[in-house]
Amino acid sequence: MATLHVLSHSPFTDSRLSSCLRILGSQDALLLCGDAVYALQDGSAQRQALELMSENIALYALDEDVQARGLLCPTRLKQVDYPGFVALSCQYDKVNTWL
Repeated sequence: MATLHVLSHSPFTDSRLSSCLRILGSQDALLLCGDAVYALQDGSAQRQALELMSENIALYALDEDVQARGLLCPTRLKQVDYPGFVALSCQYDKVNTWL
């Protein structure tokens, strides 16, 4: 069963991102929003971990949050707007929000 994992907390304050990356399945997707987009900072260990993820796992970030923080996204990451977030939530069997 494919799951959309949604992270919104900074990857520099706790281990949610690394915990999530360990359990991602081959048909899962990861959506970064809020402060979780700081994982996209160039040169960070978190960005390196995202870039090393299997190509089978879809990687998304909420465009508004990326733009608000002035970050650049890796080429394999797809930026989505709020309607795109809703569409992703409907596309996957489950949505797991990492609170």
